[in-house]
Amino acid sequence: MLAHAEYDRAHREAEALCARLPWLTTAQAEDLVHHYVSRRLDITRQTLATIARRARELRDEYEARYITLRRALFKAHAACACALLGIAGLITAVFRLTP
Repeated sequence: MLAHAEYDRAHREAEALCARLPWLTTAQAEDLVHHYVSRRLDITRQTLATIARRARELRDEYEARYITLRRALFKAHAACACALLGIAGLITAVFRLTP
């Protein structure tokens, strides 16, 4: 559907261009329309491919960053849990030693 809409838009633009060039013969105008539409669709394909490639790159970058942040958060939670267990152990040991 997007490709069809782009084709229609390019075709309308090419016909508008030919309308401003009244000295073109019918065959020349048709040839110009054909080449304009063809080139425009090539550019659109290239643009969409570039956008898709960049989207994949960004997704990969964000996934890598997310994994790094998740690991850091896990390490911080593990360190806090170890510290709390250590403190709880010390408190328990102190209360056992006091008569």
